[in-house]
Amino acid sequence: MMDLEQYQLLVDSSPNMIWRADLTTGCDYFNKTWLNFTGRTMEEEYGFGWAEGVHPDDLDKCVKIYLDNFKLQHPFEMDYRLKRYDGQYRWINDRGVPIYDKNKNFIGFIGSCMDVTEKIEGQLLKDMAQNDGLCKTYNRQYSHQLLTEIFSQARKGGLPLCILMMDIDAFKNINDQYGHSAGDIVLTKVAATAKGEIRDPDIIGRYGGDEFIIGLVHTNLESALIVAERIRCAIAETEISVSNATLLKVHVSIGVRNLQNETTLDELINSADKKLYEAKAEGRNIIKG
Repeated sequence: MMDLEQYQLLVDSSPNMIWRADLTTGCDYFNKTWLNFTGRTMEEEYGFGWAEGVHPDDLDKCVKIYLDNFKLQHPFEMDYRLKRYDGQYRWINDRGVPIYDKNKNFIGFIGSCMDVTEKIEGQLLKDMAQNDGLCKTYNRQYSHQLLTEIFSQARKGGLPLCILMMDIDAFKNINDQYGHSAGDIVLTKVAATAKGEIRDPDIIGRYGGDEFIIGLVHTNLESALIVAERIRCAIAETEISVSNATLLKVHVSIGVRNLQNETTLDELINSADKKLYEAKAEGRNIIKG
């Protein structure tokens, strides 16, 4: 049976950063791996001293998750940035679990941490490559990639597919009158509103400027026109606050095209784009299918 000294040696030599907290919620132990990582002493980390090393942008969330789960005696897992001995912030995956004595009395928490910087930064780079940072939709390249796969499946399986091309009407006037920051707010709100009207399997991407592409999977033209009208109405009814004193209402035009005899995705997109320009020509704030 392992004695206390052997157990202490095992914990201290663990490759994981290990901490322990007592009933005060303050930490009363950190293993050598943790202390070597932070370059601080046990006394410096004791209690809530460890929180001094958490990145300011992550601190409030980190402490809230910790304290909320401590109160409930629930295991938790979270990622946050912690300052290393060399001053560099590293992403840490921290898993905490409640601990109990032999009489099943709750006596605190114990946690194990790993440096997951490469994993998280890799995911961030992936997100940057796939998503439009402003609108929180897919970007043009990645949405085209996804839609290409869906287009191929639809053609092979004889499945319905519809493409919507959506453009914010008179968007240049918004930028000219209220500034580009207001334009950014409008883009963000329009994208979020449109996303709220489509299903999870559907694809929405920022195609360029104030134009968006939407792929409605397994959807025929009749249903796509209903979805397009729902999007148009939802955007037209939304008040967008672009400053403390300015509320705007905007509207969009949408071109809709269902897969017919097109042999490539670009052909289908161009057909939807032509419908969009017809909608613009006919007065805007309308749908053309």
